[in-house]
Amino acid sequence: MKQLSIMKNELSFVYILTNRTNRVLYVGVTNNLTRRMHEHKSHIVKGFTSKYNIDKLVYFEATESILAAIEREKQIKGWSRNKKIALIEEGNPHWDDLFYMQQIGK
Repeated sequence: MKQLSIMKNELSFVYILTNRTNRVLYVGVTNNLTRRMHEHKSHIVKGFTSKYNIDKLVYFEATESILAAIEREKQIKGWSRNKKIALIEEGNPHWDDLFYMQQIGK
């Protein structure tokens, strides 16, 4: 049953987070960006992002499926830091927290 849900076409997201000083980058994937960002911002999931206070959403893109999102996540994770920075700055030159920008627009 779980395998079927992975194969269904559902909107999923690849995202990049950073910390307050923009020094650490984290690439992740989720099928619910709003829920996942609430988890990051409240630090309820213990791990790398909560340890280093990585909760600022600086980049995200939607994909048609979780499999496509995972593939894109792997691609971005394989890039150099400079290439990741170029991707971020292409759409977010000031490294604004896109989560809050998105919330304002609602």
